[in-house]
Amino acid sequence: MKILTFPGIMFLSLLFLVLAGTASAQEIPHEVGGFVLGSNVTDYPDIEYSNFLKEVVVYNWNGFEKGIISYGICEFPGEIVKIKLKYADSSKSFFETLLKKYKEKYGKPDEWKGDSFGILHIWKWKFVDKEKNQINLILQHNTRNPNENIGNMVKLYLPDRIALEQLCFTKKCNIVENMGEMMQHMTPKKSNWDYFIPK
Repeated sequence: MKILTFPGIMFLSLLFLVLAGTASAQEIPHEVGGFVLGSNVTDYPDIEYSNFLKEVVVYNWNGFEKGIISYGICEFPGEIVKIKLKYADSSKSFFETLLKKYKEKYGKPDEWKGDSFGILHIWKWKFVDKEKNQINLILQHNTRNPNENIGNMVKLYLPDRIALEQLCFTKKCNIVENMGEMMQHMTPKKSNWDYFIPK
């Protein structure tokens, strides 16, 4: 039986750390509901949008009832910086299933942002990807808070890019942007867990 020397043990330890880091980097979410952070909004021809807006509204999208996709118009023109989607299933049991699957994929949340009354359940994960982008992921269940969407929602966003976009807009644009809403509902699409769980 061969006994490992100290240099051999150090090499194996470093190899384990490198492999562990690679695995964890692969588990940082960039996509949910078929939308990808950093992709161009024009990559999705099925959604309705206006060139004068920085947000597009989607309906009946891959198992989601509705959502808002936010993209840059100044620092990152056309680049999606925030994805906010409401699941079609608003039940608490579905939320518990989602939370279990999120934890299986991304581990324990970094922060609890819900209330102590059991009305608003908000779990938050924070990541940094290989390009050093901070990415925040929120899973939320709301029973009756009128200030939030009732039911289950996921939010995936790039907080640093949102801040830079706001700074650019303030400095260069100095205009008030009108918000719009899609008037026609899209045809419901069949969905599966591949769309529900961020990846």
